Amino acid sequence: MWFWPMAAMVALTALVWVALYVQRFGEMRRRRIDPQQLFNRRARVETLQHTSAADNFNNLLELPTLFHIAMLAAMALGVVDALLHDLAFAYVGLRAAHSLIHVTYNRVVHRFIAYALSPVVLFAIWIRLALLVAAA
Repeated sequence: MWFWPMAAMVALTALVWVALYVQRFGEMRRRRIDPQQLFNRRARVETLQHTSAADNFNNLLELPTLFHIAMLAAMALGVVDALLHDLAFAYVGLRAAHSLIHVTYNRVVHRFIAYALSPVVLFAIWIRLALLVAAA
């Protein structure tokens, strides 16, 4: 049961990773940027104009780590609960919405709403998981 939300999160991360390189290589080709000009993070920030996919990829490696830990804990503990399952998919959906906005039209207010709701759901996952473990 917990494999699918994690697999969806991994798939989202993989899609954003592909978008990162499509965006980056496209800009490098259009603007004739030598790869050596991007030798570190600061150089990339100063040189590249389009970094939304890279920014989003980095973002997917931050709080989502706690999501994967929660799912692995639920699997290891054998905790099965419909609410926890629904929260897991809600979290993935919010992160997908955030990524889609971030990598496409990047309207900050829209992106912020999806981003701000996702940690609320993530912390609800952890609270629900703790309650289920406590009750077991």
